Amino acid sequence: MSTKPRSIGDVLQEFSQHRQIMQQELQKVIVGQNDVIEQLFAAIFTRGHCLLEGVPGLAKTLMVSTLARLLDVSFKRVQFTPDLMPSDITGTNVLQEDDAGRREFRFVEGPVFTNILLADEINRTPPKTQAALLQAMQEREVSVGRSTYPLPDPYFTIATQNPIEQEGTYPLPEAQLDRFMFNIKVDYPTAEEEERILAVTTRNEKLEVRKVLSAKAILNAQRLVSSVAVSEYIIKYVARLVRATRPKDVSAPEFVREMIDWGAGPRAGQFLINGGKSLAAMDGRFSVAIADVRKIAVPVLRHRLSTNFQAQAEGLSTEDIIHRLLEEIPEPEVPKFVAPAAKAPTAPPPLPSHTGPTPPPPPPGA
Repeated sequence: MSTKPRSIGDVLQEFSQHRQIMQQELQKVIVGQNDVIEQLFAAIFTRGHCLLEGVPGLAKTLMVSTLARLLDVSFKRVQFTPDLMPSDITGTNVLQEDDAGRREFRFVEGPVFTNILLADEINRTPPKTQAALLQAMQEREVSVGRSTYPLPDPYFTIATQNPIEQEGTYPLPEAQLDRFMFNIKVDYPTAEEEERILAVTTRNEKLEVRKVLSAKAILNAQRLVSSVAVSEYIIKYVARLVRATRPKDVSAPEFVREMIDWGAGPRAGQFLINGGKSLAAMDGRFSVAIADVRKIAVPVLRHRLSTNFQAQAEGLSTEDIIHRLLEEIPEPEVPKFVAPAAKAPTAPPPLPSHTGPTPPPPPPGA
């Protein structure tokens, strides 16, 4: 008996339901932080990496480890310290002797060979160790010696850092910051959420979450999200928004030229579109809307803009400038559909006139 193939609408609705189940399971452990959770999901379904920033005690590490548990994928956590070496992350070659007495090098994988890597307090390690993740985050592979080893699929790096401590820290290079799809700010909970946190976490109960998606299901979800339609007007709006962040571009507003040293590159536009696709798919929609792009503009752009002294003197952050850009950059005009005018009925063509020779008259008496 042949089964009827499912439509894309049915698949999107099923995906949206799985996403809701994931959020419900995650919020058994994490109270509040709805925007943070949504952005983490959006990055996972588009093969993106995230940088979580927040003061200590806001459950950043717990959020990532719980996410790995409900996704049923491998998870490794690396505590970044000042003495951490690149080989402590990527792995190294060790000399091994077999039973015949022959010696050869054998590669021992580091913690980067996992599905979800939590780089905890990534700004506490020197730049040479931070750079060990560059190839893993972009090409999803690791080169050691003369060999290159692919990473498991799917692979995500979720890093955390404390924005208030500056002593003994090493700011991430711009090249590495640009590889993060989202820079997510984890803020304090509301009064009601904090009361729930205190009530739940002081009962000495172990909360369990059930597994929702496997690694194969995540890969299928990524293919589904990439197939979400993006109109040419969304592409024009994203290109206009990203180019407006560059002070030397002719389309940049005056306040950008005064307060920004350099703006976002094309990778920001790619992440805006991919993030918009993910939000649309998680909502069960077929195509990306302008509202999707606006919703993720701040976490995509905040770590890609560099403000100068003028902005600091006026007390403006990168978030303030991004919000102002969203207000000033107009949406592309979509031409209205005009139905073609109905044609007036035409008269039937005249009968063809006889132009041949005149027939002879009938014979007499006929």
